[in-house]
Amino acid sequence: MGLGDMLVPLHLYQLPIDHECHDDSWVAAYSGKWQVKGYEKSAACLESESGISYKSVEFKLLESSIIGADWEGCIDSLYGIKNMTDEQRDTALFLVSQQCLLECLGRGDDSLALSLLRKQISKLQVGREKVHKLAFSLFSLGELGLDKVHDDCDVFQELRRNLVNELEKLLPPPITVPDRRLEHLVERVVGSQIDSCIYHNSLDPVSIYKDHSCGRDQIPTETIQILSDHKNEVWFVQFSNNGDYLASSSSDCTAIIWKIQEDGKLVLKHRLSSHQNPVSFVIWSPDDTMVLTCGNLEVLRLWDVETGTYPKKGICMWDCEGKEIKAWRGTRMPKVLDIAVTPNGEYLITIFSDKDIRILNVATNAERVISEEHPITSLSVSGDSKYLIVNLNSQEIHMWDVEGLWEKPLRYKGHRQHKYVIRSCFGGVNSTFIASGSENSQVYIWNRSGCDPIEVLSGHSMTVNCVSWNPRRHQMLASASDDQTIRIWGPNPSQKMHLKGLI
Repeated sequence: MGLGDMLVPLHLYQLPIDHECHDDSWVAAYSGKWQVKGYEKSAACLESESGISYKSVEFKLLESSIIGADWEGCIDSLYGIKNMTDEQRDTALFLVSQQCLLECLGRGDDSLALSLLRKQISKLQVGREKVHKLAFSLFSLGELGLDKVHDDCDVFQELRRNLVNELEKLLPPPITVPDRRLEHLVERVVGSQIDSCIYHNSLDPVSIYKDHSCGRDQIPTETIQILSDHKNEVWFVQFSNNGDYLASSSSDCTAIIWKIQEDGKLVLKHRLSSHQNPVSFVIWSPDDTMVLTCGNLEVLRLWDVETGTYPKKGICMWDCEGKEIKAWRGTRMPKVLDIAVTPNGEYLITIFSDKDIRILNVATNAERVISEEHPITSLSVSGDSKYLIVNLNSQEIHMWDVEGLWEKPLRYKGHRQHKYVIRSCFGGVNSTFIASGSENSQVYIWNRSGCDPIEVLSGHSMTVNCVSWNPRRHQMLASASDDQTIRIWGPNPSQKMHLKGLI
């Protein structure tokens, strides 16, 4: 059921006609909505009982003149309407004059049509193109089938009705009720309630029958599984783009690919063991068919049917066959600390030196630099490609917009970070949340709208190096720690059972 369908039964039983709280525009909006949905009798009943019509007196007079082909009356009505801009009035006069011209041509009165075009229509400020197009109709009306019709023909009645509908959309309130006005108001209220709900994390439609509010059961707050297959510190985790797999890397020189089963449990699928040094980074190909692993000061390996490429000094882009597409090199090339490509493929974002964020438009090569005051340790990009976050050793996370519209970042605080690389991520529906590890062994979760954490998750016994939020299972979060474990977090099952018991 769509929002428009929900509005009708709600209004039938809960129509607020308290004139101390609502003016006549509410009744007009309700009545107009019922008319559009085909409930003419209900709309007529409402108008009769309230004494209020969704069509103003001015518009009813205009409509009557149009249906009766009283074109002078139409023009007088349009000039009598206040609060219209010159552009609106000229456009309305053009539409009325156009209808009058067509009917003159349809009756064979070419001279009157030509006079109307020369003396009235040509003076309206509606653009030459519209006037020229109308003038051309003087010679092409036969092709439209209007050269032999009569004034009372169904064709003209339909055209007049279409004219009424066009003017209804054009004229300003309160002469007419704006199209979909009621839906727009309700959508704004629902959107405002979702924005103010710090735990909202669902794709389900929001009901308008009650105020919207989500609980903690919408986000991951409890450990649902502990993965202990790594033999040393776990440095990195990342879910696949389709949400079906998790990849992890460790200082034990291995990476692991985990498969998420239907019951939400993770099982070891592949252990990738060819690196000689600790594996610091893992990334998925866009189609999730390959995983790229990065060993400290050694090779990059592309896993599926196992292939590998060797790093070069600078930044390079390769295709999946190992062919270099583009490279940025040079003896003065600063150290690259982190790198990301926006999901839409439009921007390459890198962390140079300690404090610079460089955003490169891949198509145009346009580049801009954001300078932070404190050293940056990691970078993450939102799923919609609009935002990026960086972790700073000043114990803050900063969020910037990718396109460069913001002068200052949004700031998030509460976690602990002094000397280690801590990685944060976006997560949840529409990347609403930010999650981060911390040097105090906890996981922190913020709603993007607030600077203070809404949840602090305990369970690890040492520094939490990295977190990853499942992009498809919006209530699943993974964290990697120096305690050699990966924790999988989900909603609190006891809260869900409690809620079910209340229903």
